[in-house]
Amino acid sequence: MELLLAVLAGIPGQILQVWLWMMEHLLYINLFLSVAIVFFQRRDPKAVWTWLLALYFVPIFGFLLYLLLCQDFRKNRMFRVKEVEDRLRCPARAQYIPDRTAWLCGRGYQDYEKLMLYNLETSGAVLTGDNQVDIFTDGEKKFDDLIYEMEHAREYIHIQYYIIKNDEVFGRMIPVLKKKAGEGVEVRILYDGMGGRFMPKRVWKDLNAWGIRTGEFFPAFLGRLQLRVNYRNHRKIVIIDGRAGYVGGFNVGREYISRDPKFGYWRDTHLKIRGSAVYSLQIRFALDWNYAVKENLFMEGRYFGLGGKSGAGAPAEEADGRDGASPYIPCSLKGGVAVQIISSGPDASNRQIRNNYLQLFNKAKHHIYIQTPYFVPDDAVLSALKMAAESGVDVRLMIPCKPDHPFVYWASYSYVGDLLAVGARCYIYTDGFLHAKGVMTDGLVSCFGTANMDIRSFELNFEVNATIFDAETTRRLEDTFLQDLARCREVTKELYGQRSLWIRFKEQCSRLLSPLL
Repeated sequence: MELLLAVLAGIPGQILQVWLWMMEHLLYINLFLSVAIVFFQRRDPKAVWTWLLALYFVPIFGFLLYLLLCQDFRKNRMFRVKEVEDRLRCPARAQYIPDRTAWLCGRGYQDYEKLMLYNLETSGAVLTGDNQVDIFTDGEKKFDDLIYEMEHAREYIHIQYYIIKNDEVFGRMIPVLKKKAGEGVEVRILYDGMGGRFMPKRVWKDLNAWGIRTGEFFPAFLGRLQLRVNYRNHRKIVIIDGRAGYVGGFNVGREYISRDPKFGYWRDTHLKIRGSAVYSLQIRFALDWNYAVKENLFMEGRYFGLGGKSGAGAPAEEADGRDGASPYIPCSLKGGVAVQIISSGPDASNRQIRNNYLQLFNKAKHHIYIQTPYFVPDDAVLSALKMAAESGVDVRLMIPCKPDHPFVYWASYSYVGDLLAVGARCYIYTDGFLHAKGVMTDGLVSCFGTANMDIRSFELNFEVNATIFDAETTRRLEDTFLQDLARCREVTKELYGQRSLWIRFKEQCSRLLSPLL
């Protein structure tokens, strides 16, 4: 008691009076703030109740946390220009497809025609069929290949990552980027303000001095103080000369090449695409770059295969291919892997990636394989998976053993119980950290990219995935999934039922917070 009085005595009189007044009128203040939470914007009722519960247990400060984590009341103003800009590109992109989906239906994809058209009509996701897709599951090999392609760049290198760290991975890329910039190659780097917050400013200034353009998506207000926890740009895209594009789960940092003891081996999935789908990645990069940097890349048609040496329009004899093979692929609709690049974010009216997952789950007849580091589905996704499992579809979910976000991990584990109850099979990856993000169904269609299977990726982050309508590519991804099972521990219904009271408590608390995670 004496200690408390001493503390209170040290508080300036006016501040103490305000604090005492707030405590005296706490009931009315909480009531006012509760009304504010309910009516600031239209939200999922579960999220509203969760915030009201937080306000009840942590009066006043719960509302401050709401302002920090849940700034949806500013979303319309923040993204109005970006959404209009994105929509303006859709009609132009839609004109790229002659005959639309008829040729794929002839290859046994009739059940997916409406999904292809949905992606096209709602977000301008062009269906291209002249692609080649390479799959990387190891960070060392992915960055080896990326640096090789950068070394052979002739016109431009466009890089976008959520996280870029100042360590040996980026340190290996910097000399190559400087060398190419010195040769006249245009280099642009876009990073997220939250993911890149620990990068020293001197590194960006040094790159700028070499003629490399850099941009920050949603920069911090004061130094490294980042108040916007939501609306992060979680995309990872690289485009080189329009001939090679990369998209997937790897960021730029030493943990992604398995050199962080905390995580051990880093198991991820990244795609390298060659073909017309690269231009869809380029459009996605250009939209984000325009928003962050205010430089309109659409003024340059050469970035989109409309002239210049690079990309699909380049003569084969000008190519710099490996083993004598040309990396340039003719822009025809048929003859390769069919790909649609889909993206989603808080600036869009449709939850494009989540809706693709839903349609794939609903159309599955034999099996559904899912890999994700975070499994916090909304009601629609969870219901679709449960219905599939109850209908005899082989539903298998793989999540990591090592949590990098404990609340999300235990929330994921609670949803595992829901799937086990209806006959799905769930696995915990034990050979390091699983960061792969994707879905494979029936050996026919796969969807991989940057989006986790959680509410944050569905609604709050900017994400990009590749939906692949190709049996051979999907089977390669499924084969890798089946090989990963040897490094997993299966969570059976019986084993799940034996978890301790402490684990059950963590699950319930984390699941209660799942609308906010």
